[in-house]
Amino acid sequence: MILRTFNMYMKWVIIFILIAGGFYASPALAAFRAPSPDKIKYAPLQFALPQAERVVLENGIVLYILEDHELPLVNINALIKTGAMYDPAGKEGVANLTAYVMKTGGSQKLSSSEIDKQFDFLAASPSITVAADSAQIDFSLLNKDIDHGLDLLAQILITPSFEQKKLDLAKELKIEDLRRLKDDPQKLAFREFSRVIFRDNPRGRNASLKSLKNIGRNDLVEFHSRFFQPQNIMFAVTGDITKAEAISKIRRYFGNWQSAGPINIAPPPPLGSKASLYFINKEIPQATIISGNYAPGKNNPDFYAFTVLDFIIGSGGFPSRIFSAVRNNEGLAYSAGSIYRPRSGHGFFAAYAFTKTESTQKTLSLIDSVLDKSKNNSITEKEIIWAKKSINNGFIFSFTSAESIAWQQMKMEYEHLPADYLSAYRKKIDNVKTADINKAAAKYLDKKNYVVLILGDTRQFGQALTGYGEPVIIIPQD
Repeated sequence: MILRTFNMYMKWVIIFILIAGGFYASPALAAFRAPSPDKIKYAPLQFALPQAERVVLENGIVLYILEDHELPLVNINALIKTGAMYDPAGKEGVANLTAYVMKTGGSQKLSSSEIDKQFDFLAASPSITVAADSAQIDFSLLNKDIDHGLDLLAQILITPSFEQKKLDLAKELKIEDLRRLKDDPQKLAFREFSRVIFRDNPRGRNASLKSLKNIGRNDLVEFHSRFFQPQNIMFAVTGDITKAEAISKIRRYFGNWQSAGPINIAPPPPLGSKASLYFINKEIPQATIISGNYAPGKNNPDFYAFTVLDFIIGSGGFPSRIFSAVRNNEGLAYSAGSIYRPRSGHGFFAAYAFTKTESTQKTLSLIDSVLDKSKNNSITEKEIIWAKKSINNGFIFSFTSAESIAWQQMKMEYEHLPADYLSAYRKKIDNVKTADINKAAAKYLDKKNYVVLILGDTRQFGQALTGYGEPVIIIPQD
């Protein structure tokens, strides 16, 4: 595997350093002075990405298969083309409840308690989760239990029974999560920021106490029937299993699964916004500040330049501009930076800081100044070299196992990315020029498009904040 070569390389580097530092008490070695790490010359680390094999079954299921026989484990990961953005209006929360009760609510063949017992016997249990634009399954088990495990997985995926008592319990747990959300200012702020930046779009809708009360068992049955179909699911099968075995097993347990009809796709988000300021009033001594805008998606030519730009502005940690300006230089926040969330056709960027209430205006002004300066051709060659090297070094560690390799390749297809996206990623990051970054900064870091959300005690900072658009909207907390 890739990391074995890397680990062996690092082993010899460490031995060299220990010897050079006099770890072994040889007089000759003691007289040897180790060179500066910056001056050590070595051949570039070669990174060759193994390819998972792609197979399409007769009913439309897509398989990605990659063998790894080091351990007697088989990993089953899946992506389903659905997500919370497909919740019916007024019934936000259906997607998450469907996934949860599929796992806990039994099947047409076995009750929930019996399925739980059998998963316990296997010492393995699948996880089914839902994001805004996908559902995900993760299941790891011993290779000797593959038939038993796949039989149970097929039952809860294809013929879940959605027992009413389990749905009632799931709704109670979700309601409690929403109530506790008010006690987590940062989580609440980012949830509401997603809602306002994707306003007037299904991606901006969130479950509420009211919407959960509107959801019944039939809503889960309809959602499952609509989206959990063979042509809508992709499996990655990795670990101690051959290609022939993987195809045979998936075909045996999922091959008779048939399509239930066409699937409607959610509309894309609006790709434009105007300056606006939102408050969430909460009488606490800290403020959470988030300022963001739409950003390029992965299929946009600006994607690679903006990835480097974001790293320099805030996602690169301690040396990044926002962290340095807000925390290192002024000591105004215990955490500050930026996030960039690209999807296939769209993305969004947001700068953030968590600060004292009385520092809200100054902190927001510092964030704005960093973004304004970054927009005005101030990115240095030194920053670009640091960002590109860090991004590419980190990219390698997205492929530390057969499971992660197959997952990344499956996700690439899920997001409709070019076939060479993964293999060409590092080279395209390396090819980003200063002019590309300046162009992306001018295009996406425009204050007239910033959506700003601040959670905190509005009585202490509300009057001082001006110039961020009208009207100021107080967001109700539900």
